[in-house]
Amino acid sequence: MSGTIATDRRGCAIWLTGLPCSGKSTIAQRLADLIRARNRRVEVLDGDVVRQRLSQELGFSPEHRHMNVMRIGYVAKLLVNQGVIVVAAVVSPYEATRRAVRDEIESYFEVHVDCPLEECERRDVKGMYARARAGNLTEFTGVNSPYEVPSNPDIRVNTLEVSRDQAVELIANHVGLRFPL
Repeated sequence: MSGTIATDRRGCAIWLTGLPCSGKSTIAQRLADLIRARNRRVEVLDGDVVRQRLSQELGFSPEHRHMNVMRIGYVAKLLVNQGVIVVAAVVSPYEATRRAVRDEIESYFEVHVDCPLEECERRDVKGMYARARAGNLTEFTGVNSPYEVPSNPDIRVNTLEVSRDQAVELIANHVGLRFPL
């Protein structure tokens, strides 16, 4: 992608993938705020929120995870085609599913929000990791369900090494949204 998104009003999908509690939603909200401040149309598709609204009937089996991510990808595609910048914060644990979403969206940037599992567990205010480790939460990504680390993301940000604002700046600059912070 040529880095002209900020000036030509095209839409794009900025797809943040990573373990639960890695920082995806926090980064997505801050990035969206900055995009909105530049008078661009932006929508955040947060995986947890979309699952509650569009995929309530789905569980967390590999097939259901794939279906959920593909639904989010479809909504993102519709918005991108209307010139909206979509910031998707979705665990999306499977490489093949992320690749399928990439194939559907013309302007797609994959961001691996990289964070060590131990740090994700430390950040977990809902206690999901502890419940999964105790056997009370099955099919939880990173504990008893796999997360396939992206082999070739457009950009990787390690949230243990950079602040939220540094991560946002790195992502924005990579996709051509030049934001001095």
